[in-house]
Amino acid sequence: MMVSLSPEVRKRVEGLRHLQSQHDELEAQFIEEKKALEAKYQKLYQPLYTKRFEIVNGLEEVGGDVSTELAGIKEDQATEEKGVPGFWLAAMKTHEVLAAEIEGQDEGALKFINDIKWSRLQNPEGFKLEFYFNPNPYFKNSVLTKTYHVIGESDPILSQSIGTEIEWYPRKCLTRKVTVKKKPRMGSKIAKTITTINKCESFFTFFTPPRIHENEDGRDDDAYDELQDRMEQDYNVGVIIRDKTIPHAVSWFTGEATKDDEAEKEEERKEGAKKDDNEDHDEEKEGALKKEVEEKKEEKQSSDKKNGDQKNGDQKIELPPECRQQ
Repeated sequence: MMVSLSPEVRKRVEGLRHLQSQHDELEAQFIEEKKALEAKYQKLYQPLYTKRFEIVNGLEEVGGDVSTELAGIKEDQATEEKGVPGFWLAAMKTHEVLAAEIEGQDEGALKFINDIKWSRLQNPEGFKLEFYFNPNPYFKNSVLTKTYHVIGESDPILSQSIGTEIEWYPRKCLTRKVTVKKKPRMGSKIAKTITTINKCESFFTFFTPPRIHENEDGRDDDAYDELQDRMEQDYNVGVIIRDKTIPHAVSWFTGEATKDDEAEKEEERKEGAKKDDNEDHDEEKEGALKKEVEEKKEEKQSSDKKNGDQKNGDQKIELPPECRQQ
């Protein structure tokens, strides 16, 4: 492209490239300062998250002023429940995207979550989610993690996601369905046992993320596209937990966050509709302008033709001598 440009234009393009380099340097500086600012406030959030953990898990009671509604509850009406049972399960189920990932059989295990945390990663870039569980009858792990590695900071592209291998107790796995059948044998009193294991939908498949294999020989395009969609959905779930569930957990637990979320979506819909209307208006305006130009063009052609015919009509034609009247 540069070869086909004149020396003067190439010089101007070089000037533009220099400006772009300055812009890129400022953008890199902005990203670094943004990281530092985020790290600063993550530290400031920690005491609040610790306090939330203690209240949710019954390690500390809330003191100070309470609402009039709560003040009217007598001591003998109080229950023996500690903390806020099922806090994180309820907070996640209130978000429509996370609710779609949670199956009925998952709820018993998810009730044992006592905290969810996240942290920023460096080299490679990304973030890590940590789900802390109380001792439960489903699996041995006390912490399940999900790690996302991304390329780029301002517009991240997922490169890899890694989940914890869950150590399920016997016959407690929620991601597999085991079916055992007895099949009679010919001439024998001992039946043959047939065991089949099938995958089933579960939130806990979140910790076994989809991966694209490096060897793409004989790749099925439809299957590849489906895998890409699953990876995108998996990353979307992680971002929602990081940006919405963790920092605003109590608002999701009470349902207040859904109103804000719906208002935000409604605003986005309005902006989208406004943009579409503007585009339609521009198209109509452009169409009307084209029509006007075409009409003027046709009028001019008609006028030129008429003037030409009239000119030919007024023009005297000299007849050859043999055709003149004698």
